Amino acid sequence: MTTAAAVNFEDYLQIAQLYADYAQAVDSGNWDLWPEFFTEDCLYKLIPRENHERGFPLATLLFESKGMLKDRVYGIRETLFHDPYYQRHVVGAPLIRAAGGNRFESEANYAVFRTKLSQESTVFNVGRYIDVIVRTPEGLKFASRLCVYDSEMIPNSIIYPI
Repeated sequence: MTTAAAVNFEDYLQIAQLYADYAQAVDSGNWDLWPEFFTEDCLYKLIPRENHERGFPLATLLFESKGMLKDRVYGIRETLFHDPYYQRHVVGAPLIRAAGGNRFESEANYAVFRTKLSQESTVFNVGRYIDVIVRTPEGLKFASRLCVYDSEMIPNSIIYPI
């Protein structure tokens, strides 16, 4: 069993704010904000729980740099055709697993709800974030964000970031 790491209140508050700001940004639909939460050499992976737990590399989405995140933003705006929808994140309090110097390892549960125009809201994706957060001159950033989702069944497309 992994236990929580000791972290001072100011650092914890900044990490919690990072999680809240991230959720607000991806829910706002202002996609230019999303890549700015990451370092230049980052990892963003959306992966099923089964693959993650078994160490299988297959991921639903995998981006290995801020440039790749920006390409995804371009795709959302310019090339991907889909029924428009809103999404809303509910993110649990972060649990700090390790802290040292300017690096933090944390986890938080999440639920994403999707609302298509003229339809009821539905649960879209549920899982946990497994993050490596680093302190930069611009503030805290994600060096790595794994979105490990619980269900083996997902919609036929995931357009927006989780």
